[in-house]
Amino acid sequence: MTAVPRALLAPIERELGLLRAVVERSLRPVDSIFDLLEQSAAAMHRQAEALSESARALEQAAEMMRTQAELFERTVTAAREPAELAKGLAGIRRRDG
Repeated sequence: MTAVPRALLAPIERELGLLRAVVERSLRPVDSIFDLLEQSAAAMHRQAEALSESARALEQAAEMMRTQAELFERTVTAAREPAELAKGLAGIRRRDG
């Protein structure tokens, strides 16, 4: 009696093995897609960090430009003061502008 069930079981086991192989092959592209999505997410994180660093650098550059503008304004004021005093002594009115 055990010979008959074994004879029936062998083809079923072979079919099951083939079915597993088909399922495994059909799911490989899905694994590849998920791998690519994970890599894309990692790349996005790196890009976000690079943009944050760029933003910090731009903010520092902007602050330097503000400081330079303030220094320039003070320099113009300081340089203009003696000329304005001389004009005042000579009775010349300051030109608007």
